[in-house]
Amino acid sequence: MGLVDLAMVGRLGPAAIGAVGIGSVLFLAVVVFGIGMLLGLDTVVARAYGRGRLGECRRWLVQGTCLALALSLPLTLVAGAVAASLDRWGLEPAVERLAVPYFSIVLLSVLPLLLYTAFRRYLQASGLATQVTAALITANAINAAANWLLVFGNLGLPALGVDGAGWATCVSRVYLASFLAVAILLHARRSPAGPWPRLRPERRRLRRLVALGLPAAAQVTLEFGVFAAVTALAGRLEAVTLAAHQIVLNVASVTFMVPQGVGAAGAVRVGHAAGRRDPSGVRRAGWAALALGGGFMSAAAVFFVATPHPILRLYTSDPAVMRVGVTLLLVAAFFQLFDGLQAVATGALRGLGDTRTPMVSNLAGHWIVGLPVGYVLCFGAGWGIVGLWVGLSIGLTFVGAALVLIWWRRTRSPSH
Repeated sequence: MGLVDLAMVGRLGPAAIGAVGIGSVLFLAVVVFGIGMLLGLDTVVARAYGRGRLGECRRWLVQGTCLALALSLPLTLVAGAVAASLDRWGLEPAVERLAVPYFSIVLLSVLPLLLYTAFRRYLQASGLATQVTAALITANAINAAANWLLVFGNLGLPALGVDGAGWATCVSRVYLASFLAVAILLHARRSPAGPWPRLRPERRRLRRLVALGLPAAAQVTLEFGVFAAVTALAGRLEAVTLAAHQIVLNVASVTFMVPQGVGAAGAVRVGHAAGRRDPSGVRRAGWAALALGGGFMSAAAVFFVATPHPILRLYTSDPAVMRVGVTLLLVAAFFQLFDGLQAVATGALRGLGDTRTPMVSNLAGHWIVGLPVGYVLCFGAGWGIVGLWVGLSIGLTFVGAALVLIWWRRTRSPSH
């Protein structure tokens, strides 16, 4: 969806690309905490499913829904505060003028995004990922159509420009949550698990979700936050540089979706095996996921190096943006493998119920090593945006290598 948004507004110029990029990244930097809080559903639902306790899976979904509802208001308020403070971030004036209203529109989608997350975790952990795939494919079509209508004012609608991309995002997220809610209810009719539990919070289960989710939330916030911080720092540079940064970040985010999905599958399969008390199944599931994620990202790295210009032309024809973008794609190619390995290893460890180790690794790799190095290279050594990306690359390499080593140590013993 982010690829479509940027490709659509790319026709409006570098400032529009930068505004959508900054607005999206900073919004998700806040909301990703709530998404992370719901990742504990991977562990508890997968283990319950592995033991054949379908009614238990439903009870965990109800508590995940309660948690999503409780998180939506405070996160919306925090996102609103960030939107109101953008005029003090030192952004390029043309970018700031477009980013503030875009951000204010997108923050209306916090609740549907969190509900979608809870529903998705339940369906994936229950082996029902096909419904999630169908929801996302159709939501992308709806998002593209809404962008075409609202950004450019087709079929007699007003041309809202960057704001239209924000409204398209809101519409697609409401659709995603609604689609998965209907999918869950339809599946429930064919399930022998009995009636649904009532939608009311249970302290014991919520405490378990928070205990698992809080480190996961901190981990994804630290990981996504470092990209948000780099984007904010890039916002101090000229609009052309920010546009190139946002385009390449979007491309890298698209390839990252594959190991992210493989990591989610790894969490589910590891959780199923742990629920069956099958140590060899745990090891096979985790290593298979790491091989798939690492293999794909190695191929993505080759693709970045071999075809930088065709990739960038999907977003822009501006020669200055293309020139900076080619260099950034080469840096992105270097960290593809490690980015994929850390995403998959994080999922595999989550299947074992370990959400703290990825949090500590992200704190050390990104915030203690990567971001400070990138800042010094960008503003101290005069490397500009390339320096920030080199810092990102160093941080991702550290995190990826550390988490694979930890997975190996955790699972080499026959008792795991």
